[in-house]
Amino acid sequence: MSDYTHVDVHSVQSSKKPGMPCGDMLATLRTNTGTTIICADGIGSGIRAHIAAQMCVSRLTESLQQELSLRMAFQSVASTMQASRDPQKPFAAFSIARIRSDGYATVFSYDAPPPIMISRQGATVLANRPFSLPGGLALESSCQLDMGEGILLMSDGITQAGLGYGPNTEWTSEGVVRFINSKISSRVKLSLSPAMLHKEALARWRGDVQESARSFSPYSPDARHQATVRQNAKGRTSFSGGDDCSIMLGLCRTGQTVNVLTGPPLDRDDDTATIKRFLQSPGLKIVCGGTTAKLVAKHLNVPLEMESEPMSTIAPPRYGIKGINLVTEGAVTLNQVYNILDEDISNLHEDSGVTELRLLLGVADKLNIIVGMADNTANTDISFRQRGVLSRKVLLPLLAEKLRQDGKLVNVMFV
Repeated sequence: MSDYTHVDVHSVQSSKKPGMPCGDMLATLRTNTGTTIICADGIGSGIRAHIAAQMCVSRLTESLQQELSLRMAFQSVASTMQASRDPQKPFAAFSIARIRSDGYATVFSYDAPPPIMISRQGATVLANRPFSLPGGLALESSCQLDMGEGILLMSDGITQAGLGYGPNTEWTSEGVVRFINSKISSRVKLSLSPAMLHKEALARWRGDVQESARSFSPYSPDARHQATVRQNAKGRTSFSGGDDCSIMLGLCRTGQTVNVLTGPPLDRDDDTATIKRFLQSPGLKIVCGGTTAKLVAKHLNVPLEMESEPMSTIAPPRYGIKGINLVTEGAVTLNQVYNILDEDISNLHEDSGVTELRLLLGVADKLNIIVGMADNTANTDISFRQRGVLSRKVLLPLLAEKLRQDGKLVNVMFV
């Protein structure tokens, strides 16, 4: 098993009525212990459903950020939803799945379609067991995922697509599984599953039901779920004619870890321990900063080299340390990388430390950034402020947030 299992999240959603807010809400949380994906389905559609789903996701994420276990967070929010079955209160069905760094996945579902496990060998509805929650349909599932396998969550706008166009026309989770397996047998990429499922669901809501009518057991998970939804939604909504549709797939793959060391520690006594921690971390190694580079080279007992004929007239020259993947200047290089982080890489024509650092940050799935807090008198020069060059302590949190928005796991440590 790789030191880091990265979970790519592929999602598609649409609202029941074009131009109206979607009544579903999707969210992704990444930590060092795993990736959590959430699919919440507010009852009904439009603004009211959107607010209900948003409140559900907010409660779940806040509970997890307060370090509640997945089970406790689920139970807390599901219990709140149990008390919100009054038509005047916000209510949402939801599923929450956590895929740990070792590939073990746990899924809790409340009044929502059961999760589907997907791999190149095929898709299957995960076996589930009842979760103790009086009066509600709560299910718990678990499985071990390998690289190339994932968990698919969806709102009932997908599983009930086609409902109202005749007997047994609703798709159900079993129908979704058959559809996925037909695509897998045609060697379609698993990452395209959400988009294909979404397209097929919309076609079914329009009445274009391609699967032949089939028997539908009243004891299946979908039958129990649909009966519960119809009961919960009594007087509030009708699923015939369309619904909010949401799908998200968490797909495991081997992740790329990149480690960045920039700036000496505040306390010189921490130099050796900090450099050892950096060098012993698995993944690519990047050093940003001249003083930092000197410390690393001294620790490794190798010479520090400088780029003799830099190609760029804008970016600072690179350094070189044997055993380190990239060594650059510090503040100016990091500021320039931050400024071009949103640029398409096809626009990066020059070969420089800035473009190389940008490319390495782009391929990273997990970033460990160690930021030394020692004062750098050069960075306090008025010319730096005139040119808009931010200090490390100001810039690195901004850079980390941008990288997180790109779906990366980013750890920042100040020393």
